[in-house]
Amino acid sequence: MKQSTHFLSPLLGAYYFFYFALVGVYVIFMPKVLLDLGYSPLDVGILYAAAPFMRFLLPFVFRHFLSLSPMVYQLSLLFTFIGTLLFLATVNDFWVYLAANLLFGAAMGISLPYVETIALASLPKHRYGKVRLWGSLGFVGIALWLGKVLESPYEALYYLSTVAFLTLIFGAMLTKYDTISHSTAQEDASFSLSKYWAFWVSIFLMQVGFGGFYNFFTIYETSHGISLEMTSWMWSFGVICEIFMLYFQGPLLQRNLLNILQFATLVTALRWMILYLYPDSISLTFASQSLHAIGFALYHTAAITYVFSLYTQKKLAQQFFLGIAFGLGGSVGALLSGQIYGEYLFLVESIITFIAFLVLLIHQKRKESIQA
Repeated sequence: MKQSTHFLSPLLGAYYFFYFALVGVYVIFMPKVLLDLGYSPLDVGILYAAAPFMRFLLPFVFRHFLSLSPMVYQLSLLFTFIGTLLFLATVNDFWVYLAANLLFGAAMGISLPYVETIALASLPKHRYGKVRLWGSLGFVGIALWLGKVLESPYEALYYLSTVAFLTLIFGAMLTKYDTISHSTAQEDASFSLSKYWAFWVSIFLMQVGFGGFYNFFTIYETSHGISLEMTSWMWSFGVICEIFMLYFQGPLLQRNLLNILQFATLVTALRWMILYLYPDSISLTFASQSLHAIGFALYHTAAITYVFSLYTQKKLAQQFFLGIAFGLGGSVGALLSGQIYGEYLFLVESIITFIAFLVLLIHQKRKESIQA
């Protein structure tokens, strides 16, 4: 088993690197590309709601009809790549491009939960963060590179297809390390969201609060006089802080995971408030970006580990986590941020995130009463 993990870690690292480089191009640069091609902020919000919405629907399909098998996983990698090729062909037609985003979102929503389950089952807690940080390196690497060299909208689409292909190659090599038994659709049907409903509502609201950041941070900062290259450095600094946290967070994850989630949610509410109050301050925006270490890195690892411990249906639980948080939460967050984009965007995001903190307190009380 030790030898297996030794060979597994580099493959996981490569998958995370290219998967999150793909996310980086899609999240950081494509919204601005679409605006440059004549799309409105509302159009961007609708398009960026499509992929997360598919991520939300998928777990319900798997709960009743499908099992997340190696074959389904490999097909998801292939269709992620095909989706990026369709982007190239359809970017000038809103409705066809929207359909391509639906395919892309569905495919992206299958592969990551599959790989996360392999990582959580095979790696000790302190090791997971050190492997997962390669995803952050991929994200920051593509942000810095494209922030410097990107000259035309179509260049971003070429990069998108290239990293999707590399994700396909390294992702396919991980299949043989899948040691988790595949539960049947009948077994997965017993999975309950209502038992811990407050937890699921909280992670949903947390990601709704990220909608303005993921989809409009670049546009928001450049509209306040910050250059695109400086904005790329802001993205990158947040991810560098995230990498630092992923590397050193091992001892923290031995503590109460629910307390960690509460703390990270509260810190994130403060982060959005800083962006609302000081949109044109480079130093304070960098300070807010440093909180990405807590609001994303620590929160995400604590959340997926917490979900892994709550449910026996491990893969389905990870699918629901990504589906409800980054899927439904990301979709609603994208639509909402497209509607409210302007001066009060991050004030609204801060309030939503604070509500997520309050709901997490309700979850803690309910869980204590369930276990009593």
